[in-house]
Amino acid sequence: MELEAVWWENNDGEAAVGYVDQRALPHELRRERARNVETVVEAIATLAVRGAPAIGVFGAYGVALARSLEADDTRFQAAAARIRAARPTAVNLAWAIDRMLAAGASLEEARAIHDEQRAVDSAIAEHGAGLLPSIGAILTHCNTGPLATAGFGTALGVIVAAHEAGKRLHVYADETRPLLQGARLTTYELARAGVPVTLIVDGAAAATMREKNVMAVIVGADRIASNGDTANKIGTYSVAIAAAHHGIPFYVAAPRSTIDFTLRDGAGIVIEERAANEVRAFAGAAAAPQNVNVYNPAFDVTPGRLIAGIITEYGVARPPYEESIPDLATRPAFGLLAR
Repeated sequence: MELEAVWWENNDGEAAVGYVDQRALPHELRRERARNVETVVEAIATLAVRGAPAIGVFGAYGVALARSLEADDTRFQAAAARIRAARPTAVNLAWAIDRMLAAGASLEEARAIHDEQRAVDSAIAEHGAGLLPSIGAILTHCNTGPLATAGFGTALGVIVAAHEAGKRLHVYADETRPLLQGARLTTYELARAGVPVTLIVDGAAAATMREKNVMAVIVGADRIASNGDTANKIGTYSVAIAAAHHGIPFYVAAPRSTIDFTLRDGAGIVIEERAANEVRAFAGAAAAPQNVNVYNPAFDVTPGRLIAGIITEYGVARPPYEESIPDLATRPAFGLLAR
């Protein structure tokens, strides 16, 4: 499933951060370049680049770009702060920017963050593949493949690894309203990987669990609190409730960098609210009265008690999360890339 979502370029001395504009998929694989901080911030804010780990990697390269363009330290710090604030919920962005600043904002550090994400994704896939059934249906929500991580994927990486190991899986992918990340991106990535997939509307998730004998649900995460409460794309909470009702294990796959060890529980997670027109319109066409009130949170929080396991590069954390998650904070830096 080779699909490079983010990369660094330097052509004839002109530096840029390259990225796949996810808004154009699945109709067009459009590769763009951010040559200044304004474009980096815009790409994150408009979801041209999205997915918690991916915006962390992209933001890291953005800070390296800002450093190369701005010699004045005050203006550079302001630029880095703008990138850090481009989206508030996913903790990976702030984590990556803070790490870049602590390391002098070098391109080498940004590349290390990217390389580590690839290694982390591979480990998550290895730890998670064994949790999926040898044969049967599984369900996922939103998008968690290479586009979302700038690596190999988290939840989708687990699915692909299980498929490549010979497991006969059929994936039901929620469309993920209002921006259709599941319909546009997840089905695209799974098709590229040769994994059988069926697209369903969000409202069909519970019925699909019952009628199609779904045996596991696996999703990604944008921020995880110390008690296992997990923020992910809006609609995830509903899927978790339906899975619990049907006795289906609900797994979260995410790197340690997605865990916010400073938060006791999910009540402290800031939930981004997005523009009303994302809901009032569908594929560019009006779908509701022009001035109808809209509540459009980009994420919701699934209580840790509904989660059977959180798959990280260190293995599978299990309840009670008040014990297993804080233990992850004490682990040494991951893999051979630790410096």
